[in-house]
Amino acid sequence: MPSGNKLTELRSLTYGESLLQEVLRTPEERFEVLPDFAYPPCYLDDLRGYEGLRCHYLDVGPPDAEETFLCLHGEPTWAFLFRRMIPVFLASGARVIVPDFFGFGRSDKPGEQGVYTFDFHRNMLLAFLDRLKLAGLTLVVQDWGGVLGLTLPMESPHRVSRLLVMNTLLGTGDQPLGAGFLAWREWCRNNPDMSPGKLLGRACPHLQEAEIAAYDAPFPDPHYKAGARAFPELVPDHPEATGAALSRDARAWLSKEWSGDSFMAIGMTDPVITPSDMRALHAVIRDCPEPYEVTQGGHFLQEWGEEVARAALAHWT
Repeated sequence: MPSGNKLTELRSLTYGESLLQEVLRTPEERFEVLPDFAYPPCYLDDLRGYEGLRCHYLDVGPPDAEETFLCLHGEPTWAFLFRRMIPVFLASGARVIVPDFFGFGRSDKPGEQGVYTFDFHRNMLLAFLDRLKLAGLTLVVQDWGGVLGLTLPMESPHRVSRLLVMNTLLGTGDQPLGAGFLAWREWCRNNPDMSPGKLLGRACPHLQEAEIAAYDAPFPDPHYKAGARAFPELVPDHPEATGAALSRDARAWLSKEWSGDSFMAIGMTDPVITPSDMRALHAVIRDCPEPYEVTQGGHFLQEWGEEVARAALAHWT
């Protein structure tokens, strides 16, 4: 049984053909110490198609701001990853919204790994956009935030006016995944009880102990990590993989139809999604300016995020 403050009351929920029989909720006391992250949590449990599953998100800044930044995290992180960028965006007068994917952060965590699919996560994002009636967005993406998030603008072009893209990819399935990613996926298979804190500590050596602990906070024990175990397996790696055709459509749309502003930042020390991978993505995004290179930045570029956020805002000013 999960440790900590119990499994929440188990609920039977239906998502498509999947019966969600075991849903875990991380105890709130796990989030009592979050350095530089004193933002009030917001929750939704009525997302269309996900009724009863509780989604956590941050919503800070003026609700009527001219600019809204929607920040999407990746594997195996949560909204805490954006704590260095949020103050910079807020200082510009913007609104900032940061959801946690199901299985991560303060959001509910189905216990069965098979529940987590490309479509499960993407449809959650579409439902989230509809529920909050979001438009005029600057979409801020990294890792799975981009794998999923970069497929959204073609779905609702009116919702997204700018892109801020960091160390991510499109899973089109018609190009081989890089050696760095394949090594990462194999490591995850061999380490099903990965510690996000240790991982972030190795990738971002400037982190303090309390910051490292904050990345472990969502996961009291291995039962809570089904979503984290699933993500590395879900990147489309052949043309018929789930999400691959959709991602190819997104690639074509971003190349030919995208008319918004873009800013790309590259963590140059990333061994998983390398600078060459990012250059390939850069070539896909229509009229994307020359990428901003963070020499010491790694895969989790948000941990160098103040610099990136300031550079992006300066570019758009």
